[in-house]
Amino acid sequence: MLKSETIQIDSVKLASGDRLLRLTEPLSGCALEKKLEAAVPVLQQKEQLFRMFEAALRAAEKDAA
Repeated sequence: MLKSETIQIDSVKLASGDRLLRLTEPLSGCALEKKLEAAVPVLQQKEQLFRMFEAALRAAEKDAA
C-alpha cells in the first residue's frame, strides 16, 4: 500500500553545478529523478514531480494486484 509519507525527497548538486531532485520510495525501491530548471521555483517542481511519482506508484500497485 502506497504511503506518501514514506517517499524520500533529496536534492543533489552535480559537479556541473546543476541540481537534481530525486524521489525514492524505499519499500519498492522505485526512484524518479529530474534535473531542476533554474527559471522555475523549486517548490513548484517538487510538487509536480511528487504528484507524478505518486501516480506512477499507484499505477504500478494496481497492475501488480
